[in-house]
Amino acid sequence: MRKPTSRACHALLACALAATALSAAAQDDLRTAVLLSHTQTVEPNVTYLTASGQALKLDLYRPVAPGGQPLPVVLHFHGGGWVAGSREGTVLDVLPWLRMGFAVLNVEYRLARTALAPAAVEDTLCALQWVGLNAKRYNLDLARVVTTGGSAGGHLALATAMLPPDSPFASQCAANEPAWSGPYVNPAPKVAAVVNWFGITDVADMLEGPNIRSYAVAWFGSMAGRAALARSLSPLTYVRPGGPPVFTIHGDADPMVPYAHAMRLKIALDKAGVRNALHTIKGGDHGGFSLDQQVAAFEAARDFLRGLGIVPAPGAPQASR
Repeated sequence: MRKPTSRACHALLACALAATALSAAAQDDLRTAVLLSHTQTVEPNVTYLTASGQALKLDLYRPVAPGGQPLPVVLHFHGGGWVAGSREGTVLDVLPWLRMGFAVLNVEYRLARTALAPAAVEDTLCALQWVGLNAKRYNLDLARVVTTGGSAGGHLALATAMLPPDSPFASQCAANEPAWSGPYVNPAPKVAAVVNWFGITDVADMLEGPNIRSYAVAWFGSMAGRAALARSLSPLTYVRPGGPPVFTIHGDADPMVPYAHAMRLKIALDKAGVRNALHTIKGGDHGGFSLDQQVAAFEAARDFLRGLGIVPAPGAPQASR
């Protein structure tokens, strides 16, 4: 039998080490999964609003025994062009946020088949008010509220954070006030930051012209004055000094939401002096990024939030669990 050459031995050793590393990584992944299931709890199907005859639900994910320091909280809105999608379909998207130490609200909202624009925005504003009303009960930190979502969910994350508290789109939430017959005070906290995954920033741009998209047309239907309403629902309309910081992730080859939407938002935020960053996925489509691209995007978002003091730096004290 021919003795293995030095090169062959090195190759075999490299393969063995790689297999060992993969096995160790698999064990680490298993431990992480078990840790999440062991330390986190889910309060599903919490009704935060009833509108158009529909009880709108959210699922709350948080540590099993939260106590001590209040928890930062993320409101997550699913995508689907305001006409499709569900919170159940994006449940795994909450996992990175749980690992970062957040409580997470996975929120559903009315789609176009139930109610046309501006219903989805009205609903997510009410979800934000729900946080304000229930922060003490669930030990949520109202100074560290983040909104996030992809595509239409990115739009809703931006709109929910950027619309002013006196916006008429928040008025439907008044019926949920415990003392609904008395004076109405908007209990929504100020959003501390937005993590926007390839969201629509100029809704009117999607209704006509070269960037027209069928999902946007369907959200408005044939209503009169839809162009003016679309402008009033566009995050770009509400860029102003003092607005919430925004971290945007967008592929520069996105065929559904033009990359220009991310660029225009960044330019406007820079001009207004609002802290922001654009993380471009080179050659990236409308989501569907590679594992490495997705991890890099989340790491960059985490660093951005750390810079704002929303996510603790490594080694800093965490909320007790």
